[in-house]
Amino acid sequence: MEVRLFSTLKLRGLELRNRIFVSPMCQYSCEDGMATDWHLVHLGSRAIGGAAIVMTEATAVSPEGRISPYDLGIWSDRQAQALGRIASFIRDHGAAPGIQLAHAGRKASTDRPWNGGRPLVDGPGAWQPLGPSPVPFAESYQIPVEMTESHIESTLAQFTAAATRAARAGFEVVEIHMAHGYLFHEFLSPLSNRRTDRYGGSFENRIRLPLLAAEAVRKVWPSHLPVFVRVSSTDWVDGGWDLPQTIEFARRLKGAGIDLIDCSSGGAVAYAKPPEGPGYQAPFAAAVRKEAGIPTGAVGMITDPSQAEQIIATGMADAVILARAMLRDPYWPLHAARTLGTEAPWPQQYLRAKT
Repeated sequence: MEVRLFSTLKLRGLELRNRIFVSPMCQYSCEDGMATDWHLVHLGSRAIGGAAIVMTEATAVSPEGRISPYDLGIWSDRQAQALGRIASFIRDHGAAPGIQLAHAGRKASTDRPWNGGRPLVDGPGAWQPLGPSPVPFAESYQIPVEMTESHIESTLAQFTAAATRAARAGFEVVEIHMAHGYLFHEFLSPLSNRRTDRYGGSFENRIRLPLLAAEAVRKVWPSHLPVFVRVSSTDWVDGGWDLPQTIEFARRLKGAGIDLIDCSSGGAVAYAKPPEGPGYQAPFAAAVRKEAGIPTGAVGMITDPSQAEQIIATGMADAVILARAMLRDPYWPLHAARTLGTEAPWPQQYLRAKT
C-alpha cells in the first residue's frame, strides 16, 4: 500500500520529493539581517534529513519589519548573496529552498526569546513599529505608527524587491507571511485594524493590502515556481478573524495565482487562548482545501509519522509543515519513512547508519 506522505507533489513546475515541509522558525541569530554559518547548518541539515521544502525563518523585507534586531533580512543584495549559498546547498541535497517574506508590523522591536522576549521600547536596538492602526499588541508594547498611503506603497515595493532578490538567490518557493499577528494579519483582523479608509472596516477593505501584496509578489516571482501564503485561520477570539473569512480570502488568493495556503492560527492578540493539542490546526487546512479548492499545508503539533500520514491520506491537506519536530530531529523524514515501512533516499555519506 502506497504511503501518501512520501508521494511526490507537483506545484506549478516544481516537483517535490514528498509531502514534508520544514516550517519557518526564527533563529534570532543574525547581525544586520545577515545569514550566517548557523543558518547554513540549521537549514542544510534539514535538507540532508529528507524534507521536501526547507523554508527560512521569517525574513524581513525592511529593517523596521523585523521582529527583533537579530532577525534574518533580505532588504539588501548583500543579504540575498548570503542566502544564495544556503539555497544552493538545500537544492543540491534534494530539497526545494523556500523563503518566507515577512513584516512584523506592530509586533516589531522585541528582544530575543532567551533574553525574555520583552518589547524594546527605547534604547539600543529599539525602533518605532508600524501598523494599520495606533493600537498596541499588548500594554507593554509600543503604540505603532498608523500607516499612511505612502507607508503602504513603500511596503508593497519592499515585498516585490525582496521577492525579486529571493528569486535571483535561487529560492524555488516563496511564502508571504500573513499570520501570527504580523503586519498583513493585522490588516485582516478587525481586532487590530480600526481604519476607516479603504484599508479598514469591511472584509473587502481589510483584505485589500494583503491581496495587493500577493498579486505583487506573484507578478515578479518566476511563473513556473509556486507562491505560498501563511494565514492564521482564526484569531481564537469572538469578533476577530475567523475560518469563514479565511476560506473566502483563500478563494481570492487562488484567483491571484497563489498555489498553497499554509494554515496556522492565532497571534493577533495577547489574550487569545488557542485549544492546543496534537494536530489541532489540521481541520483548518481541510476546510480551506475543500471549500476554496486550493492546496493546503497543515501545521501545528504534528509529531508522529502515522499522524502525518493520516492527514495526507485522508485528504485533510496536501502537505504537513513541521516545526518543533524538525528541531528535535533534523532527520525526521528519514526516520518516518522507516516507521511507515517505505523508502526515502539517505545521503550516501550516511548509508552506513541506515540499517
